[in-house]
Amino acid sequence: MGKNFNYNYAFLFYDVNEKRVQKVFKVCKKYFSHFQKSVFRGEITPSKLISLRKDLNKIINKDEDFVCIIKLLNNNSFDEEILGTASNNTGEDLII
Repeated sequence: MGKNFNYNYAFLFYDVNEKRVQKVFKVCKKYFSHFQKSVFRGEITPSKLISLRKDLNKIINKDEDFVCIIKLLNNNSFDEEILGTASNNTGEDLII
């Protein structure tokens, strides 16, 4: 077994059935900052990451939905490059 890392920063993005979009959005908003449309990011403790997974697993259908969590050791260990318009279109207008 490898060493267990305590990740403290993460990106989360999802593609879920529209019946569950609003619920998934609300759960993600509870743990992260909304970045754009179905993308969230922010600091998170290992225990909060466990809670997030539990909350999402109660909502999603694993046969239909996709949720990806990219875990980082800290918010300085990646480089961000945005191409195109960096508008503040958060996608919240997509939530009915």
